[in-house]
Amino acid sequence: MKTRMKKRPQLYNQDSFQVRRRELRHNPTQAEALLWTNLKNSRLDGKKFRRYIADFYCQECRLIVELDGARHYAVLAQEKDYLRTAFFENLRIRVIRFENREVMENLELVLAAVRHALK
Repeated sequence: MKTRMKKRPQLYNQDSFQVRRRELRHNPTQAEALLWTNLKNSRLDGKKFRRYIADFYCQECRLIVELDGARHYAVLAQEKDYLRTAFFENLRIRVIRFENREVMENLELVLAAVRHALK
């Protein structure tokens, strides 16, 4: 008789988040759309990024890239971001954050920082 190994719970792609993921993918901010153009299809150093509840996630390198807009400056939002980052870091997933403005004004610098974080 075969024994079944317990399946590890998925951190991303959970069915309960499907509607929210679809909403986020179909309604990106201008900065998210610009950065995604440079990350999708393994365009950045051949690393595959995915879009889930986190803005961008590279499973191979265990790296999350988050873009923060104006709503992230509120005290409650900052606390939520802190707890979310701590949650991911506890799972040994690194989180780097950029302001939307940084992406729009200096995309090459942001891409260089992401490249550095992938190593």
